Amino acid sequence: MGMLSAGLFWERRDVPGSEHVRLDARNGLYAQGVALAATPVAYSCRYEIQTDPGWASASLDVRTEGAGWARGVRLELASGRWRVTTSEQGDLDAALAAAGHARAGLPGIEDPDRLFGAFDVDLGCSPLTNTLPIRRLGLLRGEAGLSHRLSVAWVLVPSLEVVQADQIYTPLGEGRVRFAGETFSADLTVDDDGFVVDYPSLARRVEPGVRPAAESS
Repeated sequence: MGMLSAGLFWERRDVPGSEHVRLDARNGLYAQGVALAATPVAYSCRYEIQTDPGWASASLDVRTEGAGWARGVRLELASGRWRVTTSEQGDLDAALAAAGHARAGLPGIEDPDRLFGAFDVDLGCSPLTNTLPIRRLGLLRGEAGLSHRLSVAWVLVPSLEVVQADQIYTPLGEGRVRFAGETFSADLTVDDDGFVVDYPSLARRVEPGVRPAAESS
């Protein structure tokens, strides 16, 4: 892969943090990104995503790290089945306990076959990965109000625990897509290429050289 000339930047709205990704979307998606957040513990998250030309996920490689710990997980989809490999150093649970949070799950998933039928990865708290089903299902050209239920490989951050999750995407027209899980729903604003501009309560995109306006309380 040559130089990645396109880039996106999001500012977190829920916690102090941000995300920057460089990408190529000419034949599916290839992206390299880094996300920073101060909660539940201060961490950095570096990831690499590859899809096939139809925007079905092919691989996701993620590494999170903070003071005294680091974790990694790689997901690869081949012949309809996911392969998951993990790494762990230090003690994330000790860092979480010191910050008053519960223990984290182990990185990866005990039985990758639970992910059978999932064609999208969802990296926790990353607005980039919402684009994958939007593009794969052609939702920007889809019938407004017609819901699509799908299974995804959801990667929790910073623990990198992988779980199967059911999600619903509904095109609303005029650059908006409703994204819903079992306990939440958000109306995303996306650009003409399906990349998130505004994810209420999570993140908003910041354009290069533009200082974000202060949000009202």
